[in-house]
Amino acid sequence: MLTDTHAHLASKQFINDLPAIIARAREAGLTRIICVGTTMEDARRVIEIAETYPEVEATIGVHPCDADSVKDESFIDELRSLAEHPKVVGIGEIGLDYYHQPPEGFTLEAWKAHQAFVLNAQLGLAAELKLNVVLHNRESFDDLTAQVLPWSGKLRGVFHCFTGTAEQALPLIQQGHLVSFTGIVTFKNGQIIQDCAKAMPDDGFMLETDCPYLAPMPHRGQRNEPAYVAKTAAFVANLRGVSLEALAARTSETAHMFFRRLKTQD
Repeated sequence: MLTDTHAHLASKQFINDLPAIIARAREAGLTRIICVGTTMEDARRVIEIAETYPEVEATIGVHPCDADSVKDESFIDELRSLAEHPKVVGIGEIGLDYYHQPPEGFTLEAWKAHQAFVLNAQLGLAAELKLNVVLHNRESFDDLTAQVLPWSGKLRGVFHCFTGTAEQALPLIQQGHLVSFTGIVTFKNGQIIQDCAKAMPDDGFMLETDCPYLAPMPHRGQRNEPAYVAKTAAFVANLRGVSLEALAARTSETAHMFFRRLKTQD
């Protein structure tokens, strides 16, 4: 039992061999894959993929690097309609990204403000629909936490591809949020992330590929795919001194509790 909680299966890098990728994931022991959207156009594709493969579910949202595609708050109406699909189990990938330069027509401050507007609108939608959120952070940790933490108790967020310290992660977990580790944790220069992974409570983290990016060792530099989450799981299990089976079961249970439509729960 393994779960890849963050896979970009709608990527053009998978357009020619997605059935084979899903087959390899099954062979590697995956029972669930969360297919993550980043744009409104992407949202339709990830839902289509989720409809095709029983182990795949979808999250939909506008990524901060695509926030310039949003002109006003009317995008939320379309996102709300798509989110009613029964295989949509979260809102994301949403967040803040200060690493990339602003697109044409935006000053840095205007771009940050627009990203914040798009993020806040989607946090509001998630709370309305009782869906949790998948969060992107790049060089924006303080601003992102300042915007997300006031929603604690109304929704939960997973800080995906977490590369911070245990000191940064633990206060988030104490407020009900999660962190998620990619193949970066297996890299030789990943000591800070490894220390963080060792320090997390059993129910405070999940595992992901972020495929087609960030393949774990020994596949670093290659195209990543969901089956490789097994490599990350084995590495983290060894770090924490537990069996792969125990870690896989625990992180999959955490994912089950996080990615669900709360309106349908007993």
